[in-house]
Amino acid sequence: MVALATAASPVAGGEIPADQRRSGYDLMRRETQAMQDDDASNPGMLWVLDGEALWRLKAGTANKACADCHGEASASMRGVAARYPAFDAAGERALDLTQRINLCRNEHQNATSLPYESKELLALTTYIGRQSRGLPIADPSADEHLRASIDAGRQIFNRRQGQLNLSCAQCHDDNWDKQLAGNPITQGQVTGYPLYRLEWQGIGSLQRRIRNCMIGMRAEPFDYGSSELVNLELFMRWRSRGLAIETPAVRP
Repeated sequence: MVALATAASPVAGGEIPADQRRSGYDLMRRETQAMQDDDASNPGMLWVLDGEALWRLKAGTANKACADCHGEASASMRGVAARYPAFDAAGERALDLTQRINLCRNEHQNATSLPYESKELLALTTYIGRQSRGLPIADPSADEHLRASIDAGRQIFNRRQGQLNLSCAQCHDDNWDKQLAGNPITQGQVTGYPLYRLEWQGIGSLQRRIRNCMIGMRAEPFDYGSSELVNLELFMRWRSRGLAIETPAVRP
């Protein structure tokens, strides 16, 4: 395995140069863009409102709310989503934002973990992500602890898999300016997650979207919360570094 030697590692073959990176928003129809742009029309804002209520709700045997420790999310959570997944020194592993929320619930609220893709976990994650809207995604390779995980995610992204023998890179690096079944193939930039998909009629996480793609390739999807999915998230964050967070984005 070739580790990332520096934060500014050279662009690997097929990867999109920085000056050509584009959010999926840029490839959407104007109607979809307008839905995302207007908070009154963006259906993802319903999850933001639910998340705000959960932020202030006391939970667990500790009878604490997120706000009891962190105060107003508009200040304390500003920029948090821009730097996750992040390295957890205590667990010596990378954690995405949903895992960090559940770790806080376990350790500080004495509450049980919220299931992946549950309404509550998506609402909290979307609410926290909303606080960073407009901020640039941080470069995770600036943390040397994450570089091996980023490289592991890169290998998965470029590896052919499934009965269709496809890789993520074949769509999102090599053919992002084309269409598939009438919809634009995006660069797979992770600017808007959790995001609202018209196909889902609901909010979903980046891990759900990756698993959907794997099923489409007729590959066995990784389990939610697995190191493989977190590593993929990290690499995709690295690809998206510098682009602005849009949470909650709207996509077809």
